Amino acid sequence: MENRGQKRMEDVEELPADKRACNSQDSRSSSSGGSSVQSQAANGASSGHETTDADMDTSSSDSPSSHSDAEPEREEEDTDYGSCDSDDEEGEDPRHKALQDVQWGRSSEDQQKLSSLVTRLSEEVDPSLQLTGLTELCEVLSFCTEDSLSTVMADTLARVLVKLANHESNADIMLLAIRAITYLSDVYPRSVAFLVKHETLPALCQRLQAIEYLDVAEQCLQALEKISKDEPVACLNAGAIKAVLSYIDFFSTSLQRVAVSTVVNICRKLSSESPSPFMDAVPILCNLLLYEDRQLVESVAICLTKITDQVSESPEMLDQLCSHGLIHQSIHLLNLNGRTTLSQPVYNGVIGLLRTLSSGSTLAFRTLYELKIGYRLKEIISTYDISHSVSSTIPSTACSNQCHLSKYLFVEECNDSDFIVGDENQFTTQVHEVLKLVIGLLPSAPIEDNQLALEKESFLVNQPDLLQQFGADVLPVMIQVLKSGANLYVSYGCLSAIHKLTCLSKSADFVDLLKNANILSVLAGILSRKDHHVVVVALQIAEVLLGKYSEDFLNSFIKEGVYFAIEALLNLGQQNQGSADVSEEPVPKETVKCLCQSFERSISSSSQTCKIEKDSVYILATRIKESFFGPEVFDSQKGLTDVLQNLKHLSAALDDLMTVPIDAHALHDEKFFSVWSQIMERLNGRESVSTFEFTESGVVKALANYLSNGLHQRKFSKGDPECDSLPFVGNRFEVFTRSLWSDGEATSSVLIKKLQNSLSSLENYPIVLSQFLKQRNSFATVPNGRSTSYPILRVRFVKAEGETCLLDYSQDLVTVDPLCFWDAVDQYMWPKVQLEPLDSVEEKDQAMECPSSQLQSTSISCQGESSTHMEVDSPNASQLQGSQEEDQEQLPDSGEENTSSSEEEDALPEEDALPRLLFRLEGLELDRSLTVYQAILLHKLKSASETTNDSKLSGSHTITYERAPQLVESDENLFPPGSMDNDEYHPFLSFLFAQRLGLRHKATNPPAYDILFLLKSLEGMNRFLFHLICHERINAFGEGRLENLDDLRVQVRPVPYTEFVSSKLTEKLEQQLRDSFAVSTCGLPPWFNDLMGSCPFLFSFEVKTKYFRLAAFGSQKVHHHPQHLSSEGRPVTGSLPRKKFLACRENILESASKMMELHGNQKVVIEVEYSEEVGTGLGPTLEFYTLVSRAFQNPDLGMWRCDRSSFDGKPKEDSGFLVAPSGLFPRPWSDTAAAFPDVLEKFVLLGTVVAKALHDRRVLDLPFSKAFYKLILGQELSSFDIHFVDAELCKTLVELQALTRRKKVFSESQTDARAAKCDLSFRGTNIEDLCLEFALPGYTDYVLTSTNDMVNMDNLEEYIKAIVNATVCNGIQKQVEAFRSGFKKVFPLEHLGIFNEEELETLLCGERDLFNMNEVLDHVKFDHGYTSSSPPVENLLEILHEFDKEQQRAFLQFVTGCPRLPPGGLASLNPKLTIVRKHGSDSSETDLPSVMTCANYLKLPPYSSKVISLSSSFEKMKEKLIYAITEGQGSFHLS
Repeated sequence: MENRGQKRMEDVEELPADKRACNSQDSRSSSSGGSSVQSQAANGASSGHETTDADMDTSSSDSPSSHSDAEPEREEEDTDYGSCDSDDEEGEDPRHKALQDVQWGRSSEDQQKLSSLVTRLSEEVDPSLQLTGLTELCEVLSFCTEDSLSTVMADTLARVLVKLANHESNADIMLLAIRAITYLSDVYPRSVAFLVKHETLPALCQRLQAIEYLDVAEQCLQALEKISKDEPVACLNAGAIKAVLSYIDFFSTSLQRVAVSTVVNICRKLSSESPSPFMDAVPILCNLLLYEDRQLVESVAICLTKITDQVSESPEMLDQLCSHGLIHQSIHLLNLNGRTTLSQPVYNGVIGLLRTLSSGSTLAFRTLYELKIGYRLKEIISTYDISHSVSSTIPSTACSNQCHLSKYLFVEECNDSDFIVGDENQFTTQVHEVLKLVIGLLPSAPIEDNQLALEKESFLVNQPDLLQQFGADVLPVMIQVLKSGANLYVSYGCLSAIHKLTCLSKSADFVDLLKNANILSVLAGILSRKDHHVVVVALQIAEVLLGKYSEDFLNSFIKEGVYFAIEALLNLGQQNQGSADVSEEPVPKETVKCLCQSFERSISSSSQTCKIEKDSVYILATRIKESFFGPEVFDSQKGLTDVLQNLKHLSAALDDLMTVPIDAHALHDEKFFSVWSQIMERLNGRESVSTFEFTESGVVKALANYLSNGLHQRKFSKGDPECDSLPFVGNRFEVFTRSLWSDGEATSSVLIKKLQNSLSSLENYPIVLSQFLKQRNSFATVPNGRSTSYPILRVRFVKAEGETCLLDYSQDLVTVDPLCFWDAVDQYMWPKVQLEPLDSVEEKDQAMECPSSQLQSTSISCQGESSTHMEVDSPNASQLQGSQEEDQEQLPDSGEENTSSSEEEDALPEEDALPRLLFRLEGLELDRSLTVYQAILLHKLKSASETTNDSKLSGSHTITYERAPQLVESDENLFPPGSMDNDEYHPFLSFLFAQRLGLRHKATNPPAYDILFLLKSLEGMNRFLFHLICHERINAFGEGRLENLDDLRVQVRPVPYTEFVSSKLTEKLEQQLRDSFAVSTCGLPPWFNDLMGSCPFLFSFEVKTKYFRLAAFGSQKVHHHPQHLSSEGRPVTGSLPRKKFLACRENILESASKMMELHGNQKVVIEVEYSEEVGTGLGPTLEFYTLVSRAFQNPDLGMWRCDRSSFDGKPKEDSGFLVAPSGLFPRPWSDTAAAFPDVLEKFVLLGTVVAKALHDRRVLDLPFSKAFYKLILGQELSSFDIHFVDAELCKTLVELQALTRRKKVFSESQTDARAAKCDLSFRGTNIEDLCLEFALPGYTDYVLTSTNDMVNMDNLEEYIKAIVNATVCNGIQKQVEAFRSGFKKVFPLEHLGIFNEEELETLLCGERDLFNMNEVLDHVKFDHGYTSSSPPVENLLEILHEFDKEQQRAFLQFVTGCPRLPPGGLASLNPKLTIVRKHGSDSSETDLPSVMTCANYLKLPPYSSKVISLSSSFEKMKEKLIYAITEGQGSFHLS
């Protein structure tokens, strides 16, 4: 059967011309709507009847080949772009309007024709005349509209056509009559009822069940598919399911799709009273699941899902479904490769089908266990992106005592993502369906009269090994999901499954499984969450563990902190019992089911009622404590473990080190090594250290305080006394680095893992989801009195007590725009409360203007541009706030200006204007860097007594104001370039302290603040590992601890950057970024920008990329024109406009310069086409950037350092490309060089091209060195960074630095005898004997000094500084400045600061690894005659596997236009790489592969025939493919 399904895809029959018209979907759109699956099936049917051209069949509606490189006018279908360069898209197409007029004008004529034809056909008996009349009727129906028909005419016509369709003696009359029925159903849907009334369905089914004429049967399928959309019940009763499926294998693939689409339509209205018509079709449908046509299999899966749901209450029928192999076939679809075949909704539906079967059938339940379904579910969960596990952000308000819906904002507190979706259909996400299946496979305690539950429990009791295997598969991955910061809904599902598993399991192996998964550590974190649903389930798990396995887990409850978490719940419960009850808001109408019932199979009408009692948490916690913990544990000090007590003593020893004089290096090093070695010995000891013990011991705080000498808790600026201790801080970090990496990376990895676990346990950063679901017209008095399309805040401004320099504010309550900044409120309030009148009217007017505040460069701003001021509000209340303004999107050449915007910009105050008022809420100062909403929200979240309810931001807020102290806050850089020339710690300390952690973290969560600082320090040490270790070795050599220069070599490996990523914070950021309205309006929690600015390493590259694009470019795809707003005032997504540019291959850099001059600073996407070539779109554009990248690597440009074998500065002979093993790095130039101005111009152009490529999401092929990426990021380089430019030069410089250090140390010792023994030779040769000149190695034209002195021991240090200065400082400074100036023409360079060097390379140049052959099948689409098992496809994959890297690059450029894959690899390629069969001449083995780069489409001839063997076809394909990818470059023409 599998081969048969494959054959149907490869052999597309060509039908007669008269049979194509009835299947065409192009002449007119169907007037009756259908499901998406039905539409696809119909389109697929149409494609099957199109004539195959000389090249290949491209008529399929879902085929990317519907647009090609040779057809620019059809490129608007390219998914990577929006509409192309069109200015008249607002108006209606005049041709369409004219066509409508013609159609209306012909309506009366069509009515007359139809009336005449009906009369003729009803009276005519001559078969030849009947054929003529039917032919004319089909022609009229194929072009008429619904207005041409009436109800009476449709009734008469239906009766006549049914009579002719039953004509037994003439097949042509039957064919045309049924075709007319098809047309009639399509053009006039109301005629379907008349067709059913006149017994059309029995006639059609009879023709299908006894096929006499194949073309008639095919036409019957088309007719039934149309009728089934409107009359599914009538089709079911007439036996249409059996009729269309009986001989389905006789039809082509396209008609098989039509047949199954008919069954899909019928399954929408199944009846449980007479299941026979659809149950009899199950065996055929199960067999169809083995076919390889995706659309066919998806439709079959939908049918079986509907049938299963219909009989879900009948165990007998569910058993009957299982007997036909439905479970086996469904599990086959769930394999990893299957997800590339099925769409996500259908895939989820198959999982739901298995859940329905297992819930109602013991046979299905037993079969799933025997087939080891747990392993399959583990694969699904472990490979699925949890961050996309929720499709809606509508909060649940069912449990009014916990989950209140804010009037316009819903706040998720602490560790929770407390929202579930508002519709049952929206719950069908993949993880949700898997969790429901897992819970369904773990039966609850059976009720006596529930025979099904008793049978399931009996099976698990008799088969404990199967339950043990199931638990071993799913338990670890569910615990990992809980650790990853999954939202509340997923967390509750995982906990419910774990609870059931612990109740059912009785095996000793299960105890080991729980211990290895560290279940208690997870429970300790869950118990600190604020939602009572998850807390209750966690307590239930704890109670079961203590009741069944008390001896195994009792001590661990104390060690992991679960006992102390329960104690905290008891204390909180006692406080709540003593406080008055808070009145609860009524539950709104749109309330959804409660979380505690969301995983139940059937939902009752009372599902809005929470099953959990109000005091359940307190009652459970009390019962656990009284039942399992004796009085000796009540004393928290006695309950401490030995490990915790020992770590507390070591923490105290670290604190004692702060009393040692800071300049006593030797004493510090010795004592610190002693204490730290004991800590690491404990962390790596046989007895593990739990997260609770690690955080409670105080080690983190003591270590952070010692390493930074307390500076991490202070805010200081340049010139403060604290700055004097920075060199000593650098030395402490150097010693710490040496201790951590002394045994490789293992020691540091242990510490990082402990810190990450601690951060996940302690952090309580909230997720704030906006609830601006409907336009709400409001008026905000503050800051400047205008309408908003979202709710406002009501604020009462009160003068602070004791304030005598300000007036009382006269008004009571005022409305404030929640998205304005406090600077704007300051500007509004100051003229109203100041005592002294303003000197002039102009000054008063200027003071009353509301300027927009400016966010930090790395934060997400409303505009997306940090260099421009944000205007949060819009004068038009119907427009959404906070997105890019029209005046900033105006093109320079448009000649238009926004007058109001210009006036506002003129009214903006100077950047150094100081605040005049200080605002406080409940005595606490509000942060002026935040919006009003963010500041109030941050303050409210600090209150532990508050719950997530409507009072969070509703109601009024009393804010006091007072005169701000006139203190100038220094923004001077602590570490300006060159400020610490003699301190090699400078780059590291600059990285550590220049972007400081926000002190608000310290105020809200001090333990988390210390953890963040340590993680930031470790990441900095890891980033500067080579620098710190090299500097330590140089000092050791200088002090005589190392004798051989070879000992200076650094061979330590840094820790992978992925170890610093917090999966929990990444998930929270993912959830926050999915709230598009909050992002576009700056309605984000403050931690969002703070952590991304100071600790971006905590987030994955993927989520940082999303953040970067929002911060740098804003909501690019949000239009603000009225025509792009929905009825509720929300923006609808679109695309940036496109501009086409004509490039010349022969002068590619000149073309790039002209392109950037015209469009570089515009918010448009550039498309490239080449002169005298027909191609345009994505492919030519990507190739353009590739060609520009290669042109910049021309050694004749003089931009880059070259690979040198003998310091001659000449590149190795190559094909016009510069060879730079360490990557491209600027060549040092003197300012006086004649070629220097041209070089600077090239760097300006390069910077603009790089920025524009990032803006347009294009991939470049520029292998920059790591050091150059650091320069792009604004980091200062040191001598050790030369290692990433020229490793040999750096090695020599390090050795020379070691000699100068030794000389300095021994000269300071003032001991002549010791100095005499000092060996200052360079590998046995005196420095003077090396005959070194003051010249830059490899670049003799660069002048290091005006003198021609030879290098000696006295001026060796000066010589080293000169080389370093020329190589990474002054010699390249102007080139880097030129690059950055060109970059800033497109967007601010500061937005890239969240990436490290490796990530920036991936963002700019895509993935280094081209093909992972194990994943190719998962991310490549096969179509039009090919499947994954087709022999030509298997040959192609083997050829790609054999290709070397350069051949793989050439293949990628041939297919996509770019030799590198985008970030994310093959999975991120858009459109997907598609391989189709190329139909060419009779001798296909002579044809070459061809491509459509805009669609990533490879048209591959099969290169196989009866006369060619398999081995010969492989070699032939390889030969032709290599020829195509090497000779087919350089132009775009018709293929």
